[in-house]
Amino acid sequence: MSRCLVAPPVLLAILLAGCAAPPSRPPPSLRAQAPLAGVPADRAAAWPAADWWTRYRDPQLDRLVQRALANSPSLAAAEARVRGAEALAGAQAALGGARLDANAQIARQRLSENGLIPPRFLGFTWYTQSDLGLQFRYDFDFWGKRRAETASALDQARAALAERHAAALVLSSAVTAGYFGWQADHSLLAEARRLQDIADAQQRIAEARVAQGTVSGDSADQAAAQAAAARQRVSELDGALAQDRAGLAALLGIAPADLPALQPRALPQPIAALPADAGLDLIARRPDIVAGRWRVEAAGEQVKAARADFYPDISLGALAGLSSIRTAQLLKSGSRVFDVAPAVHLPIFDGGLLKARYGYSRAQLAAAIASYNQSVIDAAHEVARSAIDVQRLAAERREQAVQLAAIEHLAANARARARQGLTDAGPELAAASQLATQRSSALVLQAQALTADIALTKALGGGYHARSPRPSGPAAATSVSTPGKVPAP
Repeated sequence: MSRCLVAPPVLLAILLAGCAAPPSRPPPSLRAQAPLAGVPADRAAAWPAADWWTRYRDPQLDRLVQRALANSPSLAAAEARVRGAEALAGAQAALGGARLDANAQIARQRLSENGLIPPRFLGFTWYTQSDLGLQFRYDFDFWGKRRAETASALDQARAALAERHAAALVLSSAVTAGYFGWQADHSLLAEARRLQDIADAQQRIAEARVAQGTVSGDSADQAAAQAAAARQRVSELDGALAQDRAGLAALLGIAPADLPALQPRALPQPIAALPADAGLDLIARRPDIVAGRWRVEAAGEQVKAARADFYPDISLGALAGLSSIRTAQLLKSGSRVFDVAPAVHLPIFDGGLLKARYGYSRAQLAAAIASYNQSVIDAAHEVARSAIDVQRLAAERREQAVQLAAIEHLAANARARARQGLTDAGPELAAASQLATQRSSALVLQAQALTADIALTKALGGGYHARSPRPSGPAAATSVSTPGKVPAP
């Protein structure tokens, strides 16, 4: 009988809500691939590994990166954001289930002598109200609001995890670039000191010739200027090395004095190249893009939740317990109380609040989509620029290697003529100076090529993939490996 009495109001509420709810719209359009057509790629190129810096086979670098990743405050903050997002997801999931509460209270109260029931009719003025019971509540999520809110919270947790990977990639790239910057400056300093020794020797020769009257004083002045410039370059590189160490120490979160002693090593050869499938796979391999996709998913679920607000909220409440105004009688069977309360709630007039909330959620979704699409474009531009730099520098290094080989041959000939007594030390020193200058140019180009190598690796996602470890805790139960299709709001 009660079912017949409840059903007509519920059906009427659903009909009214169906008329008021906004129409469902098709899924939004998202970029399916990065615009990289026309950028030269290498069919044999592989995507970076998660520990991509180990490919340079430098134990010093490995230790620096591992220490930075272990002690970085920025990564600690990112980890805290992940844990916070997971906790919110767990709380949101808990809101959608059944709830059972236990209540117990004892209250000593006095009745008003001028109240609705005067104490003289009851025979007492003071009494003790004792209650003991269980309350049950369950909201029927017929329209998927709770499910959508829980899914949105889970997507936010996944986005936070992807952003944590993005922060780690930025840090590891900075440490690697800083380390090779130090190695390059150390090698350049060695060449600069060699040039200084040569310039000092040339200055002594020029001064001796001036003293003998074989050349004018301008030659000595020119040689002195070149020697001063060589010493200035040595001082400049000494300062650059100190700055390199300070930068590395800051990335590791320590003082420069606490930075481990670094041993000079030859710069490695660049390795990175643009994979042929970069246009399709980049979206799943860039942590910032994956985070943006999860933000879109979360916003889409919020639209679903806002639309569900137009439909009636149906819930069931129940109470079972004991209640008595005499504490001694509380546990008697006559003190039992029971209550079952099905409820239907439907907003009829809210001044446009529901429509405003729905419109806001739609705007948030549109903003998330636009941000995601822009991040794909920006990532493609970053990849294209880095890949072109890698190829440009490789071509420059090939031509520079030809120049260096020719200068080495000239220097060898100058040394041979000097040993045979055919010339004095002047031509040999000039050839040695030219050779040291060319070696410095080669070092600069190699350092630039390594910087471009690291930049391309970072642009390609640094070994991240959407199938990376997923959120733990409450978010793990329903997390997925990659973002799915954006739901129709």
